[in-house]
Amino acid sequence: MSRPPTFAPPPCARARVLATERGDFAVLDAVPRTPARATALLLPGYTGSKEDFVALLEPLTGAGYRVVAVDGRGQFESKGPDRQEGYAQGELARDVLAQAAALGEGPGELHLLGHSLGGQIARAAVLLDASPFRSLTLMSSGPAEVVAAQRDKVKMLSDALSVLSMDEVWQAMQAMDPPQDADTGDGADIRRRWLAHNPAQLIATGAQLAAEPDRVDELAAVGLPFHVLSGERDDVWPVELFDAMARRLGARRTTISGAEHSPNTARPQETAKALAAFWDGLPDA
Repeated sequence: MSRPPTFAPPPCARARVLATERGDFAVLDAVPRTPARATALLLPGYTGSKEDFVALLEPLTGAGYRVVAVDGRGQFESKGPDRQEGYAQGELARDVLAQAAALGEGPGELHLLGHSLGGQIARAAVLLDASPFRSLTLMSSGPAEVVAAQRDKVKMLSDALSVLSMDEVWQAMQAMDPPQDADTGDGADIRRRWLAHNPAQLIATGAQLAAEPDRVDELAAVGLPFHVLSGERDDVWPVELFDAMARRLGARRTTISGAEHSPNTARPQETAKALAAFWDGLPDA
């Protein structure tokens, strides 16, 4: 479970609702002091939320980029249906395209980034329609299903969610693996976020993580500029898979030293610098 350093947005950002043709989504919208060079849309991972990107907002706006981090349907502060069918990957991908349209950028101008599960949803969106996007960054998001140990964890969680309340599952998770920050304000925020997630979303997207096919060749054929970014260690997908995926995509490859599955929270300054360098280096759309 991702653990952002804080849930409070920095002064450059405001929490608001992004209204789209597919419904309302909670976002953090961070704007630079000077006219933005471009806009980036950031998608969080499994059990995560827009707050996972809080520590990136100031350095990225400082580099001249508007950054919009979003809660997908059923995540934290974005409402979603109570049926698992509503969280099919195609539905989530169409949400991303609706979010892109609502941001009002011109064709081919929006940078898209997805972390972990968010990367696979971002990939699905690009494969449906790449025209809104200037680039795609896959952050700690692998080419296909997660490793066997993670598939087992997802199944255990999904089985529990099928018979227990979100609070009961939270208490069981804390008993199995008590976090160091359990008694801090951030720990309370993480619990509050967990309780706000829709269990149907967690069950449906967990199944996607456990069975996602390899679509890297399809993605490579789209021809966007790609960036594969990860920590130097990862227990969800082996880092070697990120390396191989980057080669198949002809992508820029960045490894963040000292980070694992969430470089956005572990090494935000270094991660933001790498993202800005990638975007800065792209030719005009």
